[in-house]
Amino acid sequence: MQLLTFWNWISLVILAFAFFFFFFFFYSQTHPASPPSPSTMAEQTSKSLYDFTVKDIRGNDVSLSQYSGKVLIIVNVASQCGLTQTNYKELNILYEKYKSKGLEILAFPCNQFAGQEPGTNDEIQDVVCTRFKSEFPVFDKVEVNGKNAEPLFKFLKDQKGGIFGDGIKWNFTKFLVNKEGKVVERYAPTTSPMKIEKDLEKLLQSS
Repeated sequence: MQLLTFWNWISLVILAFAFFFFFFFFYSQTHPASPPSPSTMAEQTSKSLYDFTVKDIRGNDVSLSQYSGKVLIIVNVASQCGLTQTNYKELNILYEKYKSKGLEILAFPCNQFAGQEPGTNDEIQDVVCTRFKSEFPVFDKVEVNGKNAEPLFKFLKDQKGGIFGDGIKWNFTKFLVNKEGKVVERYAPTTSPMKIEKDLEKLLQSS
């Protein structure tokens, strides 16, 4: 009787495995995986910063390949943040000092953090030019986290994750990119632009 019970259990286990195998095989045949979207494919095949195209603040396409050979600071900005005044002031200083030596600053407005960049692109451009008198390029408003994040920022976060996860924590997270398009450093929002000047100089001086 015990032997019969044992073989009954073995039979049940085999039948269970056969059932699950058949179920998953049938399901995979009748529910093929959806093909990746063009944007996902682009993200997967983009191996360099220069593969990306973004929108400027007027909605025009800008290929980042035009910045090849430049040292870049890429930063998500906001007009109504407690860090706004200091960051714009010091970014302006760096840009004026090092633009002729190969620096470009790419600013991307973002309203994901406490709604501190609520304006339209025209309003943002007016604030940047009139209030802060910045001359570096400002791009289209983007999201930097979540499923709708700008592909460029997904790439940046993949290249340089943060201390507590890859997500952008707040306004004015800064990414430093070398002349070959490689992300070499990521700085927290509270790191003032002038504190990264030494790192910036090293990259500008490299051949």
